[in-house]
Amino acid sequence: MDARLDYFADPTAGKALKHIMAAGRTIEESPLPTAVQELVALRVSQINGCAVCIDMHTKDAAAAGETAVRLNLVAAWREATVFTGAERAALELAEEATRIADGAGGVGDEVWARAAEHYDQEQLTALVLMISFMNMANRLNVVARQPAGDYVPGQFH
Repeated sequence: MDARLDYFADPTAGKALKHIMAAGRTIEESPLPTAVQELVALRVSQINGCAVCIDMHTKDAAAAGETAVRLNLVAAWREATVFTGAERAALELAEEATRIADGAGGVGDEVWARAAEHYDQEQLTALVLMISFMNMANRLNVVARQPAGDYVPGQFH
């Protein structure tokens, strides 16, 4: 499969990507735990069917020490016992925020409250930014049909 667009070769996309990559680094450097960031990025990408982001975040998480068991169970996190309460709350928020069009009320108060039990305001802000950032990245990659499989851990960091 070949990508429809080469974002890195396009001058307009190149200018925008410079800022997008900087925003991603800012989120990565936030006080939101790295494991939560990677689990959320992976789950959002699974929901959106973004193969290149699934490839990237699976490999980055594994390189950072995440276990294969946890990575394999992200898609079924509700039934898995390997995630903490905080991670479960973040994954629940990620799912509801990613599927925002599926629910008439957006993110429910109960989902928000569960996340707020585990994260302070700065971490919640970073979590919402991470979810939104991943949804944007997924859309860029899915629309352009970016191929997956060749990512090297840390390639874009």
